[in-house]
Amino acid sequence: METFKYSALSKDGIKVNGVIEALDEYAAVDKIKSSCPIVLKIQPISPSKRWLDTEIGTRFKPKVLSLMCSQFATILGAGVDVESCVLMVANQTKDKKIKQMLEKTAKDIADGNRIATSFEVNCPNIPVTFVETIRAGELSSNLEESFRTLESYYERTYKIKEKLKQALTYPIFVLVIAVIVLMIVMVQVVPTLTNVFRDLHGQLPGITVFLIKSSDFFARSWPTMVISILLLLIVLQAYHHTEKGRLHWHAKKLTIPVLGKINSCSGCSDFASTLSTLLIAGLPLPKALEVTSKVMDNYIMQKEIRMMQSKVEVGYKLGDLLSESKSFPSTLAEMVAVGEETGELENTLQTVGLYYSNEANYYMNLAITRLEPTLLILLAIFAGFIVIAIYLPMFTMYGLM
Repeated sequence: METFKYSALSKDGIKVNGVIEALDEYAAVDKIKSSCPIVLKIQPISPSKRWLDTEIGTRFKPKVLSLMCSQFATILGAGVDVESCVLMVANQTKDKKIKQMLEKTAKDIADGNRIATSFEVNCPNIPVTFVETIRAGELSSNLEESFRTLESYYERTYKIKEKLKQALTYPIFVLVIAVIVLMIVMVQVVPTLTNVFRDLHGQLPGITVFLIKSSDFFARSWPTMVISILLLLIVLQAYHHTEKGRLHWHAKKLTIPVLGKINSCSGCSDFASTLSTLLIAGLPLPKALEVTSKVMDNYIMQKEIRMMQSKVEVGYKLGDLLSESKSFPSTLAEMVAVGEETGELENTLQTVGLYYSNEANYYMNLAITRLEPTLLILLAIFAGFIVIAIYLPMFTMYGLM
């Protein structure tokens, strides 16, 4: 809810000043006109921002959204009104922050405000796909089906993210262990070995000398290296925030070996699945494209979809526009064109989304399958180098003692 101060003329022509709470400016004007027919001035009062606001940072994860949508659809299907439905879901929610948001949403709905707008205002981090799909269901009087569609959509999103996490867990674990072992060897083992040989005045093998010099270099230069890396990251971050930098970075993400294929398939899956969900909910194609562009992770794909939206509004076909795109594959364009010709665009997009989701999983598993032996080989070479560098001088040391 927002707070507004206003000036208006009452039915008797008397000027009235006051403060009122409403969902937005239009709702505030409607409330004022119920007692004062003429509104002279209305101005929002900006609330004080608090860094520790309980709602800041609250995120709606796909798993949570899928469960909530399932609950909404089931309860609405039983004939319960929307306000009571939202309150029932709020009471079943374990997350206190989300519960507070849903309770505020239910209150706004009870006050006569639109359902989608109530979610949008009271749940600031809720995905735009959720809000627009609910808005479409509200306008078509088919909220239950909209929640069913969202349940399926967020369940697919959750499963894809979980597969990605599982696939990356092992390589990340191996790399972390390798870094820890390297730090222990460089900080503890190598300096001790060096001091012993200096005391015995022995001649170190070349491989051991290289290891010792590397250890000394890292010991002396690590502050400079850390600062240099931080400065480089800051410069790259600043560059990525420019238009040219964002375009360059996101273009590389689509063309980089191995990962480029995964990013491309994931982007196509997100595009097809989101657009299908919105079209099934009843949104017109231009509006569905506008919302879909906001969901896309890749900036180049976002820009191309926005351009498609403006052209679709003047009569262009989506399949033809996709065929001209440099970011989306020709297979996607051909399947969308077939869907448009047959009048089954929503179902075709669902099929396409599932296809590219499977493709992304395939390339991801292929990359992990190739990455694991590569990591093992590199770790074996690294471990062998360390062992030889340490054990060679130990044999020499026995002769000096």
